Amino acid sequence: MDLKKIELKNLAMKEGHGWSLRRSILAIVLAITVSIWGFSGIVVYIEADQESQELFDQSLAETAHLLLTLADHEAEESLASTAHTLTESNVEKHSQYLLFQIWDTQKRLLYRNNAAPETPLTTDTTSGFGWTQLNGQPWRTYSIWNAPHRLQIQIAEPISHRKDISGRFAYKLLLFAVLVLPLMAGAIWWMINRLFRVLQHSADQVSQRTPNDLEKVDLAGAPVELHSLLTALNHLFERVSHAMEQEQRFTANASHELRTPLAAIKANLQVIQRARNDPERDEAAAGLLISVDRATRLVGQLMTLSRLDPQDARDPALQTYDLQHFLAKQVPEFALLAERKQLNFTCNLQAASCLMNPDTLAIMLRNLLDNAVRYTPVGGQIELACGNVDGRAFLRVSDSGPGIPEEMREKVFERFFRLPGASASGSGLGLSIVKGIVRSHDARLELGEAAGQGLIVTVWFAS
Repeated sequence: MDLKKIELKNLAMKEGHGWSLRRSILAIVLAITVSIWGFSGIVVYIEADQESQELFDQSLAETAHLLLTLADHEAEESLASTAHTLTESNVEKHSQYLLFQIWDTQKRLLYRNNAAPETPLTTDTTSGFGWTQLNGQPWRTYSIWNAPHRLQIQIAEPISHRKDISGRFAYKLLLFAVLVLPLMAGAIWWMINRLFRVLQHSADQVSQRTPNDLEKVDLAGAPVELHSLLTALNHLFERVSHAMEQEQRFTANASHELRTPLAAIKANLQVIQRARNDPERDEAAAGLLISVDRATRLVGQLMTLSRLDPQDARDPALQTYDLQHFLAKQVPEFALLAERKQLNFTCNLQAASCLMNPDTLAIMLRNLLDNAVRYTPVGGQIELACGNVDGRAFLRVSDSGPGIPEEMREKVFERFFRLPGASASGSGLGLSIVKGIVRSHDARLELGEAAGQGLIVTVWFAS
């Protein structure tokens, strides 16, 4: 891993305050696994203990039946006042695990093993399992009579014997868990690390890029769950790349457009310096003023356009206003401008409420009416209208100028684009500004053709 990757990792850890998705997943998986294993181990132990108790009881009962059968046929010859003690094999601690007694109906003890007491192991005369206390310890007992009901065997087994076996089983189960859990934790850690290598690979793709490298991140080999994140990142790269291309094109076009009025200003200044008389000097000064006005207007449009980010969504400053009242305040300025150009300016304003930003909408209206005034010939008609159709407010500017061919109506919104053979001067930014403001109002822009000739621009506001 190179120095750049190490620095990026350290920076990511500092910014994330040490929070690690990898460690969190490992902790959660281990906690769930250990909990399941622990619960399963307890269930297995309880089930195994119950099974072993049943087996011990069954073994105790079978032993009692066997001993009773052996003693049954010798009962007549062995009746005496003193019980016989049976000889046992010399097995260590054998007598600690099993005690038995054989009694007759007259409660005489006929047989017992070495460790069995001479008193009854249980006072219950019925057959079956039970419990008794010997030497302060609980013992499991079983008693049964033979078929003629002449002999009863009482047999007992210490509970400690059973607990020793259950304890050894529990110890082995715990030992198995202690040995297996570290191996399982290591396997889970290894598996999570392998899965997170894909994330690291994608991070490396991004970290190794230069600021101008906005190619899409490769999705090959990435898990499906990561595709949405990488796809969103690729869309971001695409938008940033598009924005950068637009800015570069904007800068290049702005430089080109500014060169013309600046060159005219320089030429007029040179003419003024070399003027031989006042009329020549006044003519150059008038041209200089026109060039300055053109440059000023272009700079103003560039500044307006730079504030209209094409990636922005709805303008947060939108509020409900009366469109009719707003336009009525703008009419005198444009009526005077149309009068100077000898144009017939009319209005058809009706009540219409909509969401708008008055400041930016005034800029949009100024660009629309300015275009209409500059392109409409002397004696032409310009109309400003607003109203409400099916609950949607609209603003419309129509003129009797040359109009825009249908095949050019999408292209005219591009920055610095001007129709071939356009007679009026301009920078080609007006409709770009209009489109940006319409977008910020979440509105819709339509270009149409007036009856005969001319252009109709309609802005439909969101309902």
